[in-house]
Amino acid sequence: MPTSPLGSLSRRPHRRRGRAVVAAAVGVCLAGAACSGGGKKEAASTTTQPQPPASTTTAPPVDPNADPLTGLPATPGTKGRPALIVKIDDAPKARPQAGLNEADIVVEEGVEGGVTRFATLFHSHDAPSVGPVRSARSTDLLFAHQVGRPLFAYSGANQVFLGLVHQAPLVDVGVDRFPAAYHRDPGRPAPYNLFSDTKSLFGAGAGSGDTAPPPPLFFYRPAGEAPPAAGSDPAPKVQAVWKLNITTTVVYAWDEGSKTFRRTTDGAPHLDAAGNQVAPENVVFQVVGYHDTGLVDRSGAAVPEADLVGSGDAWVLTAGRLIKGKWSRPTEDATTAYTLASGEPIRLTPGRTWLELVPTGNLSAL
Repeated sequence: MPTSPLGSLSRRPHRRRGRAVVAAAVGVCLAGAACSGGGKKEAASTTTQPQPPASTTTAPPVDPNADPLTGLPATPGTKGRPALIVKIDDAPKARPQAGLNEADIVVEEGVEGGVTRFATLFHSHDAPSVGPVRSARSTDLLFAHQVGRPLFAYSGANQVFLGLVHQAPLVDVGVDRFPAAYHRDPGRPAPYNLFSDTKSLFGAGAGSGDTAPPPPLFFYRPAGEAPPAAGSDPAPKVQAVWKLNITTTVVYAWDEGSKTFRRTTDGAPHLDAAGNQVAPENVVFQVVGYHDTGLVDRSGAAVPEADLVGSGDAWVLTAGRLIKGKWSRPTEDATTAYTLASGEPIRLTPGRTWLELVPTGNLSAL
């Protein structure tokens, strides 16, 4: 079975037994959990057991002159600092969010009932506002294993997940530890009104000591170099869906003028709090399974966790092209590799990247 923080981080020998222990210890309530939501060729993929990838790649190389999370020239004053991960809600009542277009990488993960949330990674630039900040999930911790020892900003968790946060290789800058770094927006309803800013959060983690810049998570093409035509096609619109009690539908479409992929969510342009549409240079769709952690939120919905160790299908949107390949991650300490059929790495455009953890069978070209 795929590795789970409920097993590995808490040192439980088997996830099924771990679920029973978790359920008995926590009962049926996940404090602060959100509940909201909602042709074509599908990527029919399953996540497999961890195994060595059929790939010629190693971890992406470190370029001392480039920012590790974007591949762009390093920003003065940020090279030595760690990455900052901020959990941001994507329930309809949480929109528009602040900070999405300033983040280097945004990871979209399924949570309860078909809702998604974002793990937003900041390193090369600051954002004057980020939020609404919401609670942690075990998927965040498994992803964060790839990011060195990042700062982790969140609004709390149930006791099981909170224990996992404290065991994980990260620096806790959540609201419970640093309440002065956060504030409530009086114009928004709770719990969708908790905000911070990256300077305050980096400041909160400044005394943590054992931190380092994040490693690169992707390979990049040299600036101005187009992706190879072989193995790629002109990019169609690509749709990803999370569907349980409700449905969250995301579509990305290439915009030639800005050289970005414009995002719509549930049929409307996804605008940030400044009124700008979300439009990254790259989108990586990682097709994954989700399993039940054994926990439920306040509405009774099961809390899922993405299977991020193993292998499966990957679609990559970059420079107006769609590249279909594979992802693989043999252990939770390894960096996920995104490769062509040849085993060569898929190279991205230097810039911002959104990583979509799409449930199996829910990815299609429109």
